[in-house]
Amino acid sequence: MATEIRVPTLGESVTEATIAQWFKKPGDAVNADEPIVELETDKVTVEVPAPASGTLSDILVKEGDTVEVGALLGQIAEGTGAAAPAKAAAPAAAKPAAKSAAAATETIDVLVPSAGESVTEAEVGEWFVKVGDSVKVDETLVELETDKAAQEIPAPQAGTVVEISASTGDTVTPGQLLARIAVGAGAAAAASAAAVAAPAPAAAASSMPPAPSAAKMMAEKGLSADQVAGSGKRGQVLKGDVIAAVAAGMTAPAQAAAPVAARPASLPEDEVREERVRMTKLRQTIARRLKDAQNTAAMLTTYNEVDMGPVMELRKTYKDLFEKKHGVKLGFMGFFTKAVCHALKEIPAVNAEIDGTDIIYKNYCHVGVAVGTDKGLVVPVVRDADQMSIAQIEQEIGNLGRKARDGKLGMADMTGGTFTISNGGVYGSLMSSPILNAPQSGILGMHKIQERPMVVNGQIVARPMMYLALSYDHRIVDGKEAVTFLVRVKESLEDVQRLVLDL
Repeated sequence: MATEIRVPTLGESVTEATIAQWFKKPGDAVNADEPIVELETDKVTVEVPAPASGTLSDILVKEGDTVEVGALLGQIAEGTGAAAPAKAAAPAAAKPAAKSAAAATETIDVLVPSAGESVTEAEVGEWFVKVGDSVKVDETLVELETDKAAQEIPAPQAGTVVEISASTGDTVTPGQLLARIAVGAGAAAAASAAAVAAPAPAAAASSMPPAPSAAKMMAEKGLSADQVAGSGKRGQVLKGDVIAAVAAGMTAPAQAAAPVAARPASLPEDEVREERVRMTKLRQTIARRLKDAQNTAAMLTTYNEVDMGPVMELRKTYKDLFEKKHGVKLGFMGFFTKAVCHALKEIPAVNAEIDGTDIIYKNYCHVGVAVGTDKGLVVPVVRDADQMSIAQIEQEIGNLGRKARDGKLGMADMTGGTFTISNGGVYGSLMSSPILNAPQSGILGMHKIQERPMVVNGQIVARPMMYLALSYDHRIVDGKEAVTFLVRVKESLEDVQRLVLDL
């Protein structure tokens, strides 16, 4: 009886993939869970494991073919695949090598976990173990750093590290092998064998040729491989990398911009007083994303001002009672978040995003709140803020703020936002133009509360005023909509009863 090999589910919105490479050929013996074929999508490369042990009898699609989720790739016939010699696995970059240890030994793969929506790669940080080390369950093996946060990878079981497949500084993708741990009676023997062979994987660290679909698109666009930064394994260029390069304005080599001039050398007497520090993955990505937002979106900013007197008086009256009942201080962010949610429902374009030639309107409000940390700016998300009370919003913001300062934000805390609020006022900023948090179409900038002379009922009085700035993507949001949005936020804050009555 033959066992079918089919294309697995590849994640939300991913419906097809390209056959990147087969690790086996017909007639080869295979072991259950052994990588047998590699698929490439717009975002990641995925290894499909053998669903059973046996002999690969048929390959129904060749390398370079595009297949849909669920498509039949090949078949495995019953046989003695479990006893296949170790050399049969050579095309798979030595991945199953550790499985040739004692019969009582089992190896556990430690893979790069799924990092959440829009996070397709991570950088390997510090390894806390080396080949041959014994580890306990949940002991930290390595730290991964994404563009959003650092994440510690624990040992799934107790055992001995027999393989480390990624070095510090390498870029890895979800599902990629990081290490192998041997468990069972033969773990020590397996570790000794692995330690001897440990230098071998270094040869596999060389860059891979572009994926077939990426190579085809580069040829169509007239791009060369050195013009596209690869995000796949070992620097492989994926189709999504080519799309991103084209979106960023990359053109054919004949039209490519001249290389950036090298930084002029400092004077010798100054150089000895300088310190060169490598940018963290987070800082590199912050820089790239902000610049990409400027290059891609038709970004425009509109301004208004709000009299914060009504909100300040309400806080003064009820802050003690509020804290006693809800266990959190009554701040400004709860009011602003609620006011933003009301305005987003009236002006849905500000809560939408562009996807190619489509506009995706979000019928929910996941509001990101920008928080400054020692490692850089992070934007945790208050989910379904439109369904929360001001007290619930304040509690969630307080919780996310603590996690941000302690470096404990997870991927789920920072993905899926539809609109962002940035409060530069806590640092004393009087006026600024925030940059969009792509692919969102709007971001609200709060600023310092400053007493200024205002005319109220024909009299000049001092009022606590705050400038508001809304940066928006003019490709999707018209000027009238942007101004109306900001006016609605202003009206809600100057007449806080509107927030209570949902007006």
